[in-house]
Amino acid sequence: MKHLIALVLFSLALPMFAQDAAKPANLKGVLLMELRETHNDKQWFVPANVAVAGLTAEQASWKDGKGNHSVGQLAYHLVFWNTRALAQLKKEPVSKFSGNNDETFDNFNAKQWNDMVKQLDQVMTDIEKSVESADDATLAKWAPTIARISMHNAYHVGEIVMVRKEQGSWNPDNGVK
Repeated sequence: MKHLIALVLFSLALPMFAQDAAKPANLKGVLLMELRETHNDKQWFVPANVAVAGLTAEQASWKDGKGNHSVGQLAYHLVFWNTRALAQLKKEPVSKFSGNNDETFDNFNAKQWNDMVKQLDQVMTDIEKSVESADDATLAKWAPTIARISMHNAYHVGEIVMVRKEQGSWNPDNGVK
């Protein structure tokens, strides 16, 4: 419980550093702010929808030759973990998983790129809707997981932007110049 309180207090303090962000009034507001800012609300960093926008399947498949993941692999990884986390939060069955995290990057297929972008947007939207409709007791239980989902998403979206910059497909007007 101490960790949850610290997380909430830290998260409540963050908005005071942003001139254009209203301070969330409660835990639900904090969690939704974190989710939306990693999904489609551009504030301090590039959200997922902006990071993947406008890429072709060929560009999404591109690798730097140094062992790093492609944008498509990173998007697949985010869809995999967000879908799994949402199912667990909702106490729904989850698909079998070997425990090998490498597998959560490896099933990307360029033919799936447009669907992958839609799936990423949908699962992030579904997580937000679940938080919006959850009661306070449920949110208190979910808060550490939701916060980690947001941090995980932010981390990998940052990787997507870096891959695109290295590839030459990133428009600096979208952020991260």
